[in-house]
Amino acid sequence: MAKMKLIVGIGNPDEQYKETRHNVGFMFLDYLARKLGANDFEFDKKTNSLISKTKSEKTTVILAKLQMYVNKSGEAIKKLVTSYKLQATSLIVVHDDLDIPFGNSKLSFDKNSGGHKGIESIMRVLKTKKFYRLRIGTATRSLAKARQQSGKKRDKFVVSFVLSKFSKSESDQLKKIFKEGYEKLISVIK
Repeated sequence: MAKMKLIVGIGNPDEQYKETRHNVGFMFLDYLARKLGANDFEFDKKTNSLISKTKSEKTTVILAKLQMYVNKSGEAIKKLVTSYKLQATSLIVVHDDLDIPFGNSKLSFDKNSGGHKGIESIMRVLKTKKFYRLRIGTATRSLAKARQQSGKKRDKFVVSFVLSKFSKSESDQLKKIFKEGYEKLISVIK
């Protein structure tokens, strides 16, 4: 039987969120689609996602950019998993992570959400945490400083931080981060 992997990038669909830290999952999927020679992303109404398909050796790879807000990611992932008749273990979610310093990424399996609302939504809907995550670090010194402030001030900074765009030098550095993330992912895809 042919192997299949579903790689989902999570982010916010609206134009104003394009290229923001919270949408690094979408940005990575664009990179991955080019790297794997996938077809263009097309909107799939049934799963409310932009879908692209390709093959990596003997594995069919489905790339999906969810077209709903990060906090509601679970709803679309449930539809995708059901539509392609997959187990949660065939799922790889790519997302931003405020606990990992910018410049780094981690591939994890069966880990807690770490407070990421999109991941919490996925775990709640799938009723499991047994899926892969490529966590792309977005933490900076300014975020570390802000986290030491009181509740409302800290929360306001965090929201504006995740919805801010990458600087020019950070955007250049993303190429290296994506290349490393790709190398980590390939071991799971095969």
